[in-house]
Amino acid sequence: MRIGLLGGTFSPPHVAHLVCAQEAWAQLGLDRVLLLPVHTPPHKLTDGDPGVEHRVALCEAAVAGDERLGVSRAEADVPGRSYTVDTLNRLHEARPEDQLTFIVGGDMAASLPGWREPQAILELCTIGAAARDGLGRGELLERLEGELPGAADRIRFFDMPRIDVSSTLIRRRVAAREPVRYLVPDAVAEQLEREGLYR
Repeated sequence: MRIGLLGGTFSPPHVAHLVCAQEAWAQLGLDRVLLLPVHTPPHKLTDGDPGVEHRVALCEAAVAGDERLGVSRAEADVPGRSYTVDTLNRLHEARPEDQLTFIVGGDMAASLPGWREPQAILELCTIGAAARDGLGRGELLERLEGELPGAADRIRFFDMPRIDVSSTLIRRRVAAREPVRYLVPDAVAEQLEREGLYR
């Protein structure tokens, strides 16, 4: 199977995450896209992080009923900091027949040479890079090729409409008792309300 992997903190998941997953699925010819919530947020701990189990449950609620999308616990079940290369190795060992595409924003793709074992990552997966209107694709490929020979052959771009919704915005609105319906799937909004998350 051609599997797309969309990693993140997902605190909480929102419409931009789902549109990104859908566009990658449609434009890159993937069979399924899995949300990959991290166990421990990598940079800053998000304000009021409800914990990995809540974030996994929110992701499951977000994709419920959509056969194209799913949730993987490949990072959620590994405590501490998670590195992409380790996650890809685990997934590859579990299902060597799957073709993996790691989905990132264009800015993240540009930082690939600074990731842990970038050459190994490119051997384990294709990078699916979300980009707006073809902006800067040529320069990005040129720069990557200079630092990581062969990288240009392992990157596939897809178009992503600009959606200015972030998890930070959702958390702020929830804390201020402002509505988040239509910014997150209904099932996510209901779960946030029911469990009093991010209040």
